[in-house]
This record gives sequence, C-alpha cells and structure tokens, in this order.
Amino acid sequence: MSETNRVALVTGATQGLGLALVEGLAQRLGPADTVYLTGRNLDRVHEAVEAMPAGGARVRGELLDVADPTAAERLAAQLQSRHGGIDIVIGNAVMRVGPDDDPRQIVRDYVEVNNFGTTRLLRAFAPLLRDNARLLIVASSLGTLHQLAPVLHNHFDALDSLAEVDHQVALWRDAVADGSARSGAWPGFVNIPSKIAQVAAVRTLAAQRRDTDLARGILLAAVCPGMINTPTSALWWNVADAPTPAHAATALLDLVDAPLDPAQYGELVRFGKVLPWSPADGVGRTIPYEAAAT
Repeated sequence: MSETNRVALVTGATQGLGLALVEGLAQRLGPADTVYLTGRNLDRVHEAVEAMPAGGARVRGELLDVADPTAAERLAAQLQSRHGGIDIVIGNAVMRVGPDDDPRQIVRDYVEVNNFGTTRLLRAFAPLLRDNARLLIVASSLGTLHQLAPVLHNHFDALDSLAEVDHQVALWRDAVADGSARSGAWPGFVNIPSKIAQVAAVRTLAAQRRDTDLARGILLAAVCPGMINTPTSALWWNVADAPTPAHAATALLDLVDAPLDPAQYGELVRFGKVLPWSPADGVGRTIPYEAAAT
C-alpha cells in the first residue's frame, strides 16, 4: 500500500481477528493514514488502541455498536465529514453462540449483531467508498447454499435489495424464536443460516453496484478467514492446531492489498479462492464444521 491519506475501519476490533486486522492494517499503511478501531464498549476500544504497537498508520478508536440501528450511519457521517470518504472497511462484528445456548433465547440478539449489523454497515459505508476501495464482510465457509436444503434456497438467492435480505432474516429469526424452525428444514445450528444471509447481503448489494464498482477498482466481497484458535471456537471444535488471529488475518490483509480480481467481486472468498455460492455455480460440498470458520 503506497498511497497516502488512506482511511480504514474495522468493526468488532477490540479482540481476536478484528484486533489483528487493525494491527496488520496499521503496519501495512503509512504514517499519513488512519485506521479506525471500533467496538461496542468504549473502555475496551480505548484499551485496545493504547496497546497498539508503534509505527505505521495512526490508530483511532471509535464507538460502534452495530446492534444500534443508527450507529453505523452516524459514524459514517462523521468520517465523511473528517475525510471525505473511506478506502477500507472490514465488517467483523459478531455475537458468538455457545453449545449450551438455546437458539430460541439468543436468536434475536444474535441476528441484530451478525445480520442486521452487516446490512447496516453496508448501507452506511458503501456510499463513502473511494476509488480502489475494499469493503469486506467477514463471514464463513458455512455461508453458501450448499449448507441448506434446496427447499430453502429461495430465501437467500437472487434477492432484490438489502431490505429483502433483512425481511428473509427476520422470517427465519422468528421461526427460530417460536420453535417452528425445528419442524422444518432449517439447520439447528443458527450460525449456518446467519452466515448464508451475510453472504447473501454482500451478493445483493454487489449486484446493484457491480459495473460502477469494477470501473472504479472497488472490491466488495465476503471473506472466510478459516478456522481460528480462539476460546469461543474451542467450545465447538479442536482448534489446538488452528492459526492464531494474527496469522488468520494475513489472508484478509493480502486480499486488501491485491490487485482487483473481478471474479472475486460480490463473492465469498477463502484464501484467495472463490467458493461456489450454489450447486449451479460449480462443484461444491457441505463443509464440516471443523473446516469452517465460526
């Protein structure tokens, strides 16, 4: 990255992968650039900023709770006023679910962060993207239609707008909350429909922006960092040999640095490779949980 005065933002950045992404961006960018480290707890944001290694870009902390319906829009307006636009946005905010959590009890809060938080971020920051910008949503290899029964594909495939994505998510959320999803074809693991909906949101917005974005050198994509050795992942899988957050961040940062590949635009990318969205897109398979990111 050789340009100056670039502006980057990472959500969910006070720990784990998000924190590693901020540190990596700061080291790859220059002293004239700014990286915004954001999270929902201002004290933790300040602590994370203070702990950043010296050198590279300036790291600034900002409060951003993506579960707040207006927070992303407010922060986007502030950054527009300060900088006139933005060059790198990585959406990493996530509410995690544990093996002992009852999906009926947690699904509303879960969706508010993971799914509506994603569409809020896309709506707020996509209009601010400068030429050659990168807007990446951290998702998972679980986020493809291969993980769903075919009867459910129409819920997330070829949707017309982010509002329709939100509507379909709300229908699934309500079915989980009232227990009716259990008698249908929905997976019991709420992470699967949630991740698919995140990728569907990226695909939906990308379909609207593709020609203009590619002409301007902009990449909009979902990304899977692979399995990561974190305490939460360890609740579900054996992650003893999985990469650390710092190591896992490398592939995402390399995607930020790489020349634009139009084949990646609007897709789910894992280690630089596009994962097929549906069986119609090519060979795909159901990916075991131990091979997928949480």
